[in-house]
Amino acid sequence: MEPAYINELALLARLNRKLTPRDMQIKRCPEDSSRYPQLGRFYHIATPTGEVLTAHVDIEDMARKVGALRDWEYLER
Repeated sequence: MEPAYINELALLARLNRKLTPRDMQIKRCPEDSSRYPQLGRFYHIATPTGEVLTAHVDIEDMARKVGALRDWEYLER
């Protein structure tokens, strides 16, 4: 199968649709935020509490793990 490229916003939406039923979300941290060095571009939270579960998340890797990205799909860089 030919590779397909998915933009960041579309991948983030797909990933969050998979995570929402599990009470989790991926959030994007603005680069000018004081918390950017601590959280990275993307971070994983528990939605009921807002607790940060994982910082510096690779959304392409996580999307593959939860089934939101197929083997032939790649994040457009």
